[in-house]
Amino acid sequence: MTKRFKLAPVFFVGPHLILFIIFILLPTIYGIYASFTQWNLIGDPVWVGLDNYRTILFDTSSTFHNQFTNGMWNTFIFVILSVPLLIVIPLMIAVALEHKGVKGKSLIQSIIYIPGLISISAAALIWALIFNKQLGITGNVFGSETVWAANQPYAWIIIVVLTIWGGVGGNMIIYRASLSGVAKDLYESAEMDGAGAIRRFTSITIPSIRFPLIYTFVMTTAGAFNVFGQPLMMTKGGPQEGTTVLMMYIRRLAFGSGESIAGMASAMAVLLGLVILVISALQYYVMNRNAN
Repeated sequence: MTKRFKLAPVFFVGPHLILFIIFILLPTIYGIYASFTQWNLIGDPVWVGLDNYRTILFDTSSTFHNQFTNGMWNTFIFVILSVPLLIVIPLMIAVALEHKGVKGKSLIQSIIYIPGLISISAAALIWALIFNKQLGITGNVFGSETVWAANQPYAWIIIVVLTIWGGVGGNMIIYRASLSGVAKDLYESAEMDGAGAIRRFTSITIPSIRFPLIYTFVMTTAGAFNVFGQPLMMTKGGPQEGTTVLMMYIRRLAFGSGESIAGMASAMAVLLGLVILVISALQYYVMNRNAN
């Protein structure tokens, strides 16, 4: 007897699948095709094969090569500075909130999560005022004369502070949801056996939330490689393009002033996507292997 086809799953999955195909799959496929062309977004793309990739990767005299290397370097700096903090800080907060002596857990959690609901533009304006030498807290309260956005390493500091402020809440929620399922008697038994807080954390807490840790680490890293709004709004890529990340170069080539160089921008985007894919796969492999 053949199984009857059920329409109910189609109604639930269908809309999402259609939107995924229209807004993600097809643009991705066309973007990959455009990376092999010379295209200005107006005329028809002209096929140039691997020329864009050769220029970006190997032509050291090319502006596009310099933009790609500088953009990737700055992107890696942001990833290295932000990702560990976006993993460790929310994990510490989540563990602290699980302590039975903490009062008002829901309120604290809500306060920490609220910044994640604010748009990058609005959040950047808030922090730009805080770090403003004339108007901000750093100048008026602490007497700092530093022009944060115009000097290193201060430019990176304000970008990372903005990122942490808005990104901690989401990962904290994931960790708290995972920790709520950990049996409390495990902690009590370990405590009775003389295990200290660090031992309980490494032997019970970390293994219990292994999969959420892998998920947040991979997704946070992938998101960090796509950073755009924070450096654009806080430093405009300065000083001397010291915080200009790759996504800013890609946008500048495709949609900046003058003639669009969308083919070259697409090639840079594809290379960035490959970097994210490889690093995410390595992260998952290493973390999953060490956890087994």
